[in-house]
Amino acid sequence: MRAALRHRDFHRLLAGLAISQIGDWLYNLALVVLVFDRTHSAAWVGATTAARVVPFVVLGPLGGALCDRFDRRWLMICADVVRSALMAALAIVATTNLSIVTVPVIAALATTAATPYLPSVAATTPRLVPDADLPAANALRSVVTQVGIVAGPALGGLLLVVASPAVSFAVNAVSFGLSALAVLTIPAGPVFAPAHDGESPRKSRRDFGAGLTALRSKPGALRLVGADILCSFVYGACTVLLVLVSGRLGLGANGFGYLLAGFGIGGITGACFAGRVLKLRQQSAVLAVALCAVALPLPLLAVSSSVVAALVLTALSGSGAVIVEVLMETGLQRLLDESVFGRAYGVAVPASIGGIVIGSLVAPLGVSAFGVAATLSVLGAVVVGYAIALLVPQLRGVRWIVSQLRTT
Repeated sequence: MRAALRHRDFHRLLAGLAISQIGDWLYNLALVVLVFDRTHSAAWVGATTAARVVPFVVLGPLGGALCDRFDRRWLMICADVVRSALMAALAIVATTNLSIVTVPVIAALATTAATPYLPSVAATTPRLVPDADLPAANALRSVVTQVGIVAGPALGGLLLVVASPAVSFAVNAVSFGLSALAVLTIPAGPVFAPAHDGESPRKSRRDFGAGLTALRSKPGALRLVGADILCSFVYGACTVLLVLVSGRLGLGANGFGYLLAGFGIGGITGACFAGRVLKLRQQSAVLAVALCAVALPLPLLAVSSSVVAALVLTALSGSGAVIVEVLMETGLQRLLDESVFGRAYGVAVPASIGGIVIGSLVAPLGVSAFGVAATLSVLGAVVVGYAIALLVPQLRGVRWIVSQLRTT
């Protein structure tokens, strides 16, 4: 990954992304605490959390369309500036008696403002680094996301120990301002310009359908997106199932946090290996092996009696999921035409987030019908089945990858 960091402009883009991601996760904890302190209602907390997630799932294609139509540098800067202003508004709400209804509304607006940000980063990355360093660059972006998931709530928790939620929102407002400044230091130019496909750059009735059409036209891209959605589905299910696994291990509620953190630790580890793994030629076989890394620990979690073993298993699953994510990112950047990349990305990533939501809803039904062990086993079997479907024409590739890993 050091190779990707040698490119100064990508370094700055990554810095902006890191600050923005940590800020996104930092304020979530303060948001929940503020709403619960004001309402003492789990329903209000759930509604606020949904307000943060749903706009990205629903409006993600719009964010991708904007990425394909306007200068991406200014889209990222504007997204950060708007979110900074909205965080300042949340700080005002937290220090006054304004209606609590404004909190989920502002959270939804902040998520809406963020929708062009990630597609713009993903579309700009291939222009800032050469193709040989692209897997490493995407792995670094994944590391940044995983670190944000871990560091953001940790910093938010520390702030809540010494200060009020209003201070967390104010700090987050500053973080988004710093993120905008980081992007602003990258020189403007063609690297941020959208690649038009012959349509009007501002008006196109096909914006929302173009992304899906682009994915359908590339079977390889569809397979990658399907694998990522499946991994997200598993993660969403595990946010429910790991509570029960933690209880069986005698860890209580805190144990759930530890096990879920195992996914994040594994994700960081997997991202560190992804740059090397993505240089192998047999990418379908690599994808299948990564999916098996996600799937095989699941039934073992159901019977594990050791906390350490459970942490290792969740870390292994998280590692495989991040490798799948980096494979998808790199594959889409290489397979799709630049002129429709943003719109395709705006379909793929919200679909993946939707997988988390669906997994969290399906898991309780599976537990009620079959129990925890059977649900985890079925989840693993479904993912392995997808991996086998990918491997049927690529069995020689598996043997090749094993030989390459032995050589390494």
